[in-house]
Amino acid sequence: MTRGMQAGRQTTLRHHATVAGVGVHSGSPVTLTLHPAEADTGIVFLRCGQNGQRDREFAADYRSVMATEFATVLGDQSGPAVSTTEHVLAALYALGVDNALIEVDGPEVPIMDGSAQPFVSAIDQAGIVTLPPPRRYIQVLKTVRVGVNGCYGEFQPRGHGLLVETEIEFDHPLIGRQTFAIEVEPGMFRRELARARTFGFIRDVSKLWSAGYSLGASLDNTVVIAETRVLNPEGLRFANEFARHKAVDAIGDLALAGAPLIGAYRSRRGGHKLNHAVLSALMADRTAWAYVEMPEAEPLRRARGHADLAGIAIPAYGPEVS
Repeated sequence: MTRGMQAGRQTTLRHHATVAGVGVHSGSPVTLTLHPAEADTGIVFLRCGQNGQRDREFAADYRSVMATEFATVLGDQSGPAVSTTEHVLAALYALGVDNALIEVDGPEVPIMDGSAQPFVSAIDQAGIVTLPPPRRYIQVLKTVRVGVNGCYGEFQPRGHGLLVETEIEFDHPLIGRQTFAIEVEPGMFRRELARARTFGFIRDVSKLWSAGYSLGASLDNTVVIAETRVLNPEGLRFANEFARHKAVDAIGDLALAGAPLIGAYRSRRGGHKLNHAVLSALMADRTAWAYVEMPEAEPLRRARGHADLAGIAIPAYGPEVS
């Protein structure tokens, strides 16, 4: 089974769940509610109108990305609507939720403790249910690579699931070069990635504040790195928490493909901008991917009599041409 509950069928939430906190960049209080959605809805954001403005609803899609400077910002033709979407999207993707409405009443998703764990807990609170329609996947068919100034990201074909590998390198004694790789599935995400937090350097604080960023950052929601030590009293949650969090961000950014991916994604010294560039390059190359459906394991074994056929991708659709 590649991800979620039954590999062949779509899922949604059983009930709604709400979290509240502050935006890490805006510093504004914000409430986020996850709602169930019908099959074939996908992941949709609802930015609640404020000060007399209308509500804005838009798909969590790579074509909705408006900015990637310090977070992934989504919007529509009216402009940016919701920032810092990557952690909630990573949790939904990794836990196998195909359809959900994300209602947000502020300019960005709340940062919570800086990790995806609060959103995992919210999804657990809501519960996940299987829907009758089949799930379709995006299968990577050939290598697609984007690189600039020694940084690169690439997709490669793979027989099943999504493998994410991140490599980071900072000129700082507490980080240096770190790597992390993970098969994206619910159990691994819960154990190895969900608790990894966003991080920043104390030396950059004044510059970020003057540019209007990180106004809500604190030791409660960010790993803060000084010249020789981590300032958070509890220290790090993982020895390579920095590389792990880059993997969380990558999963959230790749969730904007609009369907679960079958392939391998590798990034070196990457971030939101590079993740978005590689995903956009993949989707723009109509020969690099195809929609496929996954058979449900047990019926396939009974029908064909082969125990090793579960998880084989069956082509269902060619790439959509817009």
